Amino acid sequence: MKITFLGHASFRIEIADQTLLIDPWLTGNPVLSEDQHPAAVAGATHILLTHAHFDHMADVVRLSKELNVPLVGQYDLMSWLEESEGLSVVGFNKGGTVTLGDVAVTMVNAVHSSTTRTENGLQAMGSECGFMIEAEGRTIYVSGDTDVMADMALFNDLHEPEIGILACGGHFTMDMRRAAYAANKFFNFTTIIPCHYRTFPILEQSAQVLIDEVPSARIIEPEVMVPFTL
Repeated sequence: MKITFLGHASFRIEIADQTLLIDPWLTGNPVLSEDQHPAAVAGATHILLTHAHFDHMADVVRLSKELNVPLVGQYDLMSWLEESEGLSVVGFNKGGTVTLGDVAVTMVNAVHSSTTRTENGLQAMGSECGFMIEAEGRTIYVSGDTDVMADMALFNDLHEPEIGILACGGHFTMDMRRAAYAANKFFNFTTIIPCHYRTFPILEQSAQVLIDEVPSARIIEPEVMVPFTL
């Protein structure tokens, strides 16, 4: 598989016969230049959305239409996007699994919030979630925006993910120390990819705490638009 960091909490994952965009925030993303946008999304087969906050959902309507690819995410949020924007969607819910070609995606719980601005102001929209992405005999855990939670023990029992993409910049999500606790307490990751940090001054700027406290895993501090193979 090949993973490309698009900045903040956005990823491009090329796995089996699929090219998945995870929370692709392009417009206004301070670490992804406009001239990088076409390459970031080229050949995408599906867009996976963890929740409705702007730094995850801002571009998904436009991209779904321009690329002619379906959105995949929590049922209520997908239903709203289907009805309001006429998009092709795959809506499911926590504990459910959908098959995208040769890739299985299971939705798991997250502890955060999910709101978006509409003509009626800020409104709750669907529910926050994470994903287990399984293919090629391997499993990736995409945490989405979340804090540490006891559910993670169940995630590991059921899915045994080797790779963790963890939102861990603090303030809005767990920080590096809490992510390290989660990795050591609940998972047996061989590789951890931190995200949702460095983007803004309010977020943590380094993954050194994670590196120091989880020596059992390889910590990859991703660089924007620099793909790596796992």
